[in-house]
Amino acid sequence: MNAIGMAELTSIASGYEVADTMLKAADVELLVSRTICSGKYMVIVGGLVDAVTAAVEAGVKVGGLSLIDSCVIANIHPAVFPAIVGTETVEVMEALGIIESFSVVSLIEAADTAVKTGNVRLMEIRLAMALGGKAFVTLTGDVSSVQAAVEAGAARVAEKGLLVNRVVIPAPRRELLREWV
Repeated sequence: MNAIGMAELTSIASGYEVADTMLKAADVELLVSRTICSGKYMVIVGGLVDAVTAAVEAGVKVGGLSLIDSCVIANIHPAVFPAIVGTETVEVMEALGIIESFSVVSLIEAADTAVKTGNVRLMEIRLAMALGGKAFVTLTGDVSSVQAAVEAGAARVAEKGLLVNRVVIPAPRRELLREWV
């Protein structure tokens, strides 16, 4: 598996239909297929780039007006999935970067772009649950690396018009770590 493909939909029923279509369109593995807040649905498949691309294209066609966002990411950075699961621990932060999006798909693209841009560590990717359908990523590293990574990731989201906000906090207070402990 060297690529992932994603579709985010406004309709749960369409989400099931898109997931089924994507699986039937190409030889891909279903990684995530579930409801997310606020009544949206998310599908993530993995496989070879050509297969994932074919699956996403088929899903987009079937999703129609229910489609919020979709993408294919070839060679996704290995730090993305542990950040989604929330298994990263951080003791000290030189700088804290946050990118916030209206879309789960664009946020995962942003996180992948950010971690590939600079010498940063993804801390957590929160996907739409108890967030009104929004998503955000937190990352850390030295101030200049975090700044570069946040700008690159935010630009990726902004291309789709889905950027809520981005922030870089140099030398954040230790109390901010409580959220992740």
